[in-house]
Amino acid sequence: MPTYKAPLRDMKFIMEELFGAPAQLAAMPFYAQNETADADLMEQVLAEAARFVETELVPLNAVGDREGCVRHENGEVTTPTGFKAAYDKYRAAGWTALDADPAYGGQGMPHLISNALVEMMNSANVAWSMYPGLSHGAYSALRAVGSDELKNLYLPRIVSGEWTGTMCLTEPHAGTDLGIIRTRAVSNGDGSYAVSGTKIFISAGEHDLAENIVHLVLARLEGSPQGTKGISLFLVPKYVPDAQGNVGERNGVVCGSLEHKMGIHGNATAVLNFDGARGWLVGEVNKGMNHMFIMMNAARLGTGLQGLGLGEVAYQNALAYAKERTQMRHEPRVNPGESADPIIVHPDVRRMLLTGKAYSEAGRALAMWLALSLDTEHHHPDDAARKEAGDLVALLTPIAKAFMTDNGFGVAVQSQQVFGGHGYIAEWGMEQFVRDARIGQIYEGTNGIQALDLLGRKVLMDGGRRLQKLAGTLQEFVEENEGDEFIGDYVNQLGKAAQQLGSLTMVVGQKAMGEGGADEVNAAAVDYLRYFGHVVYGYLWARMAKIAGEQIGAGLDRDGFYLSKVQTAKFYFAKLFPETKALAATIKAGGETLAVDDRAVFGWEGRLATA
Repeated sequence: MPTYKAPLRDMKFIMEELFGAPAQLAAMPFYAQNETADADLMEQVLAEAARFVETELVPLNAVGDREGCVRHENGEVTTPTGFKAAYDKYRAAGWTALDADPAYGGQGMPHLISNALVEMMNSANVAWSMYPGLSHGAYSALRAVGSDELKNLYLPRIVSGEWTGTMCLTEPHAGTDLGIIRTRAVSNGDGSYAVSGTKIFISAGEHDLAENIVHLVLARLEGSPQGTKGISLFLVPKYVPDAQGNVGERNGVVCGSLEHKMGIHGNATAVLNFDGARGWLVGEVNKGMNHMFIMMNAARLGTGLQGLGLGEVAYQNALAYAKERTQMRHEPRVNPGESADPIIVHPDVRRMLLTGKAYSEAGRALAMWLALSLDTEHHHPDDAARKEAGDLVALLTPIAKAFMTDNGFGVAVQSQQVFGGHGYIAEWGMEQFVRDARIGQIYEGTNGIQALDLLGRKVLMDGGRRLQKLAGTLQEFVEENEGDEFIGDYVNQLGKAAQQLGSLTMVVGQKAMGEGGADEVNAAAVDYLRYFGHVVYGYLWARMAKIAGEQIGAGLDRDGFYLSKVQTAKFYFAKLFPETKALAATIKAGGETLAVDDRAVFGWEGRLATA
């Protein structure tokens, strides 16, 4: 069975040495008043979180994959053996309330800490972690735009974990294109609405972990405009609360079936049928898409953490196997008296392991940077600081979702490869990591959609404002560290790549204004996001390498941690970062190579090209 140890040492390094998070958080009145920004307290919380996930969730991962969820004739769903008991312990320990507002029963801990907890949970058992994960997204949206009446009734119960939440967007005919949804809402004349329609792919849509499930549902009111401008957001509980706020009558929402999936078997992916279900408007009429994006953006960051978590646990198990598995002889021999050497000495195995380590540690740094930025956006006393932090989160969220899940899946596959044939056998658990990681590239907006969001909306439609701000940060770092004894070469590479990112943006933007139009943006977007991701990772790796080099120079590397950072950075810039050169060429190639004769190439009477 696979094992997992939470990377607490690396988390501590990123929080305290890379970002100086305790001092930043302590300067925010919200955390100072709640006394939740103390470095020792945060370290203790993470240590206890590690204990919980390692002892309670890791053993259930294979169980959930093997058993899956069971739907009964009445539409009720039973989760795998042990899932409910683990959730009860999770609730009792207060983890559901970790970063929630104390006004609703939360503990007021920083997003930075809940971010680290979510990464651990995803490494330990990603299917289980989705149940409380969806609840947190529902909490965020309801807290931001819900009425006081709804917030006072539902938020304390969601925060306590007594009730869980979902997000209901997708319909059988409407995935990315939510403007064509058919779910309808009709006023009941008493402040509530009758919601009818079918939603599919609803993660944690039905289960036995909590006594009530709160669905946030996109639907269209009668007379509303067509398209996304006519969509509203509704809160539809599985059980309608009574006057005292206790679970009351069963509502008109039923699980029609569960999807049979490639992975995440332990999570109930439900088809939900709403038949005149009572719901309440959340926020403003026809502003449902804007309101739901609060939850969707949280879910996208959470999905990035799934990619990070699965890549980390796959790497850990591949590393352990490579130390023990003996095959072939290496010169010089490691085990001269044995018939073979451990495979970790072979260069290609080392390449795969270092790739996993490099992507996981840079991904963790990005995730924590964004988590700290969220803390700043929500709680910093200075308006300008909040605005700057919010802009950074908006710009980098597509990268966190897409780049981290692409890399996480790639790391899972390469870690499986380290096992050779054993990696294909279920008992080792590596094939489950591959299957579980695959969905991260698909849901919460496919990675292609994330790329379009980044290039089309966050960069070009913004006039490059957010990009220019980040470019200024990178340029300042490059100028300060040119010729640095530890990272001078990395800074040189980073500076050239960051500068080229700006020129590539201009190239695509100019083509988009020509005959190619939006197709030029679409053709370049995926490669552009990956290029951008490498620039961000390169910046973080250069910063981490500088700190580590200085610590080594000061004689403070007693356990080899800083040497590990320095050597992993060297690998990243030599073997992974150069991908930017190929990506630059494919971005410049534009959409011309995609404008093929559809009849000749695809056998389809679509657009016909002449050359």
